[in-house]
Amino acid sequence: MKIGLMGGTFDPPHIGHLLIAEQAKEQLQLDAVWFLPAKLPPHKQSTVTSAAKRLELVRAAVRDNQDFSVSEIEFERETKSYTFDTIRELKRRYPEHAFFFLIGADSLVSLGTWHRSEELYKEIEFGAVARPGSRYLIPEGARVTAVDMPLLEVSSTDIRQRVARGRSIRYLVPEPVRQLIKEWKLYAT
Repeated sequence: MKIGLMGGTFDPPHIGHLLIAEQAKEQLQLDAVWFLPAKLPPHKQSTVTSAAKRLELVRAAVRDNQDFSVSEIEFERETKSYTFDTIRELKRRYPEHAFFFLIGADSLVSLGTWHRSEELYKEIEFGAVARPGSRYLIPEGARVTAVDMPLLEVSSTDIRQRVARGRSIRYLVPEPVRQLIKEWKLYAT
């Protein structure tokens, strides 16, 4: 099976994440996309929402798509989640699968700063999704396939700010995610 892997903090997950996963699934001819919420993201000092709640938000976001699922592999560690370690462990557990790591094209620029990046390039191919204003600056040694996507400007930061200001996030996040944000009073000031 060909599996797309989509990592992130997902604070919160939104329609942009789902659209990336769907476009990558179609264009890379993936059998499924696994969402990998980071328990302790290495590139962020902190998250707004607890890891347990972010995990539940991602589950709620993908529950209506049989080709999407959530992996808790990064919740098995008590240390920061590095993509290299996660990929190695997934390949050990599922040697019959071929994995693609989905990344925003704008993140290709910083790929060389990732933990054990040179080794990571040998472990996995990347599906790079174009975002508004992004260019494909591929680091030497990285295997990257471009994924076209309709330009959609939505971010987790914007969603948190909208909630804090009392603005609607309907249609920016899946309805089950919106309901949990409201129920748990996330991001409100």
